[in-house]
Amino acid sequence: MRIVMKYGGTSVGNAERFLNTANIAIDNYRKGNEVVVVVSAMSGVTDMLLGAADKSLKGEDIAPMINELRSKHFDACQHIKKEELWKATKEGIDTLLVDLEKSLIGVHYLGELSARSKDRIVSFGERLSSLILSKTIESLGVPSDKVDAFYLIVTDNNFGEAAVLFEESYKKTSEVLNPMLKKGMIPVVTGFIAKSKEGDITTLGRGGSDYTASIIGAGINASEIWIMTDVDGIMTTNPNICSNAYTIPEMSYLEAMELAYFGAKVLHPRTIEPAISKNIPVRVKNSMSDSPGTLILKDTVTNHKVIKAISIIENAAIVYVSGAGMIGVPGVAAKVFKALGDNNINVYMISQGSSEANISFVISEKDTEKSETALRKAFPNKDLVRDISHIKGVSIISAVGKGMKGAVGTAARLFTAVSKEKINILMISQGSSEVSISFVVSKEDGHKAIKAIHKEYLE
Repeated sequence: MRIVMKYGGTSVGNAERFLNTANIAIDNYRKGNEVVVVVSAMSGVTDMLLGAADKSLKGEDIAPMINELRSKHFDACQHIKKEELWKATKEGIDTLLVDLEKSLIGVHYLGELSARSKDRIVSFGERLSSLILSKTIESLGVPSDKVDAFYLIVTDNNFGEAAVLFEESYKKTSEVLNPMLKKGMIPVVTGFIAKSKEGDITTLGRGGSDYTASIIGAGINASEIWIMTDVDGIMTTNPNICSNAYTIPEMSYLEAMELAYFGAKVLHPRTIEPAISKNIPVRVKNSMSDSPGTLILKDTVTNHKVIKAISIIENAAIVYVSGAGMIGVPGVAAKVFKALGDNNINVYMISQGSSEANISFVISEKDTEKSETALRKAFPNKDLVRDISHIKGVSIISAVGKGMKGAVGTAARLFTAVSKEKINILMISQGSSEVSISFVVSKEDGHKAIKAIHKEYLE
C-alpha cells in the first residue's frame, strides 16, 4: 500500500508527540507500505508567527519571539539521539529562523504587511516542523528527508487562500516523491504551503494541510490518504454539544464534503476534491489510538440511518435584500453576489422567494456591515432594491446523509423533531443532491436543535 498520512499541530505539539508521530509512520513503513507524511506547524506556532509579523509592523522588538520559537523547536528535538542528526537539525532551525527574522525586518522597513509577506512568514511553521519530524524518523533508523511543498504544489497568486493548478502540481509531486519512495525513504512534506507560478510562497488557507495531503495523494496515486487527528474519526455530531455522539465507520465523498462545508472541523472542506479525481479512499483516524476511524469512499453500503451526521456553523448572520423593483428584472441576483464576491465575502446559504421580490443569504457575522456597505454601493438608488436588512446571532444546522435521497417524509420528520423543542426556523435550504438539509435558527437554539435531531435519527 502507498499511504499519505497528514498530522496536525497537536500531533507534533512537543517532543513526545513528534516521537509518537514518527513511530506510527515507521510502524506502517515496516509493514511493507510506502509512506509519505504531511505535517502542520507545531500547535500555536502559526499564531506566534502572525503575532511576530504584527509586532514587526508596529516597530516592536521581535527578538523575544524569535528566541521563544527557537526554544520551542529545540525542545521538540529531544528524541533525536544521534549527535550528527541533532546538530544538523539545530543548524537547520537556526538557518530558518535567520531567514524568518530577515522577512520580519523587511515588513518593518517597508511599513506594510501584505498578504504576500504574511504567506511567506507563516510558511516557516511547517518548514520547521517538517525538519524536526524527518530527522526524528531518521534517528530511529529509517531514511527520511523533508520536502517543502512549494516544490510540489503550484497555485495562482491569491495569497492567503491560493487556488491549486492541479495538473502541474500532480506532475511535480510525482517527479519529486516517486524517486524518494523507490529509494525506501519516508518523505516529510510541509502542509499548507505552495508556490505561485511567479515563484512566490502562497498558502492554501487555514486548515490547508488536509488539502495538501489530498493533493499529494492524488499526485502519487496513493492507495489511501490518512488524516490523523486528535479524535476517533468523524462523529455523528460535535461531542461537546451532544454527549451521545459516536464515530461513523464509513461515509461517501459527497457526505463528507457536505459535512466539512457546513462546519465539521475534522476535515478541510476542499480535502475530498483531489481524492475524488483519483478515487482514493480518505481515512480520518486518531493519532493517539488504534481506532480504525472513519473511511470516506466513492460510495458506501446504505445503512438504516437516513441521516448520518449533523454539523453547525455558529456566529452567522442572515442578510435580506428586497424590493418590488427586483421582480422580473434579469441580473439582480448576479449583481448582489458579485458585490459580495468583490469584497471577499463568503456566502453559506441562499434563498429567493418565488415572487423574486426578495433574496436572503447567510454569511459570517463579522462580514455583516461590510456586506451591507457593498450592497448599498451596488444599488445606490431604491428603484430596484428598496431595503437591505439583517439578523445577527444565528446558526446554520446541516443534517447530512445519502439515505435522505428519495426518502419520503424526511424533512417533515426532521422539522417536527425541531419544532417539538419550540425552535423557530428562520431559513431552509436543500441541495439538489438531496444528501443534506440545512436550516437557520437563532444562536441560542442551535445546540438544542442538534440534540433534537440526533435523538430522533441517531440514537
